[in-house]
Amino acid sequence: MLDGYIGGHPWFVILLLGTGIFFTLYLRFPQLRFFRHAIDIVRGKYDHYLDVGDTSHFQALSTALSGTVGTGNIAGVALAIHLGGPAALFWMLVTAAIGMCTKMVEVTISHKYRDILPDGTVSGGPMYYMKKRLNIITRSGKIIKTGAVMGAFFAVATVLSSFGTGSLPQINSISNAVFSTFGINHVITGAILAFVLALIIIGGIKRIAKVTEKLVPAMAIFYFLAAIIVIFTNYKNIIPSIISIFSTVFTGTAAIGGFMGATVAFAINRGVNRGLFSNESGQGSAPIAHASAKAPEPVSEGLVALLEPFIDTIIICALTGLVILTSGAWHEKVENQFQNADMIFLNNYYDEKIPEQKQKIIEFVRDKKELPLFNGTLIIKDGRIENNLTLITSRSVAEDYMVYENKKPFTGEIQVVNGKWQPQTLSVTIVGKSLVHSAPLTTEAFKRSILGDWGKYVVAIGLLLFAFSTAISWSYYGDRAITYLVGPKYVIYYRIIYVIAFFIASFTDTTIVWSLSYITIALMTVPNLIGLWILRKEIKQTINSYWTDLLVKHPEDKKLLKIVRMDELKKKSRK
Repeated sequence: MLDGYIGGHPWFVILLLGTGIFFTLYLRFPQLRFFRHAIDIVRGKYDHYLDVGDTSHFQALSTALSGTVGTGNIAGVALAIHLGGPAALFWMLVTAAIGMCTKMVEVTISHKYRDILPDGTVSGGPMYYMKKRLNIITRSGKIIKTGAVMGAFFAVATVLSSFGTGSLPQINSISNAVFSTFGINHVITGAILAFVLALIIIGGIKRIAKVTEKLVPAMAIFYFLAAIIVIFTNYKNIIPSIISIFSTVFTGTAAIGGFMGATVAFAINRGVNRGLFSNESGQGSAPIAHASAKAPEPVSEGLVALLEPFIDTIIICALTGLVILTSGAWHEKVENQFQNADMIFLNNYYDEKIPEQKQKIIEFVRDKKELPLFNGTLIIKDGRIENNLTLITSRSVAEDYMVYENKKPFTGEIQVVNGKWQPQTLSVTIVGKSLVHSAPLTTEAFKRSILGDWGKYVVAIGLLLFAFSTAISWSYYGDRAITYLVGPKYVIYYRIIYVIAFFIASFTDTTIVWSLSYITIALMTVPNLIGLWILRKEIKQTINSYWTDLLVKHPEDKKLLKIVRMDELKKKSRK
């Protein structure tokens, strides 16, 4: 309910996108104008040995990317397409393009106000610029510490989100994937990875950076090559798939196969929502990683951050989307175990082969029009439901399904209340044909190639690497928030709790944690976006000063000269 009013509500999406669009226009499309220069910075072209910080530009970028490249790139894209059709991928990419500017802005202002701690290490993030720049000074000269309150609020939300986003759901996804693919017990997976995680994060940002600068490129290349193999195996569907992404943007996706169709509004909502969740633009997490970079100029690190949504969403998420679309798996029913949360029993039997009856199902799934729900007792004999009804699961009509208990056909009765069944034990499951979503959809898509069943190992390994790297980075975000709140001496206790929770979540249901994570993400994002709006003039002035200062240091650089002169010409033409 809370998520419905906060992160899941349209106002939150409007605030995020609106901020990105404003700064894109206010700064005149920096994601296009400065893209090439950002690559030069990552390459170390403007580095100096006296620069203060704990990591290089590339290491900071890798650490931030390891926090954003996670289950959303594999499962989130699949869920967006499952709900919104091919057009949802288009809106994910648009959101990422806008998010590139938001990411640059939030990292720039946060890096400007980072702290150098007594031990020589660096601590930064939105809480620091809030504390230093968002206090209110009254006419009498009295200081009202609104910025300090906002900073503390943001830091607490970051600590909660480090568990809700970075730790618990990530290891839960890994252990489930490893168990279903390799048959390894959840506890064993959790114990091994918790031990490895402890070795990495106890060493602080320098050890984290050394791991992520190798892990992120390796996992990106691995996933990229596997995705290209799948896409070109289904080469006949490449052009039709690309056309479907753009042709349905303003028309919605019609029903096809088991897919019941999607409206334009729903495609926009799902695409934007998943895009924001994937690249975290505006959330304020990435500035914490980038604060550690050896960069005397805050703008240079902001420009490095500009590349994150491009890599995370425009490249990796687009690849996943094309894999799913070219395979055809998104609209075809496959054998799978139904999830209780996805199942709805309707009171009548509807035949998809009869157009009038299929239309009623489409309106129920796509347009939320009401149909009579089943209330009563399911009579089950040898695994078959004898009641004359329709089972909807994963937004599709279930086919050829059987009820099992401990993998044996079930005989007995199960109560259903308002379309939801109430089995007495979790060992009672239903297996049959339906659409699938999230990671199972991506797995099915990878299998539909020359990889065959090896495709499921690609997804399992990809999930392991992506999710584990997210857990590594979020541990750093949490320990910087703890440093801000209570000082560095308490960080070790946070790290111990983080590792223990990581292990426990490997064999525990984390559904409630996912819900909490959506709320804490919103609680991080809102004060950060408000801060960016308040400091918009300072941000623009800082960026303008960066170009002129850099040109003084590098007068021979023709690329810089071109950027600065373009800005000067535009100012003169406006005058």
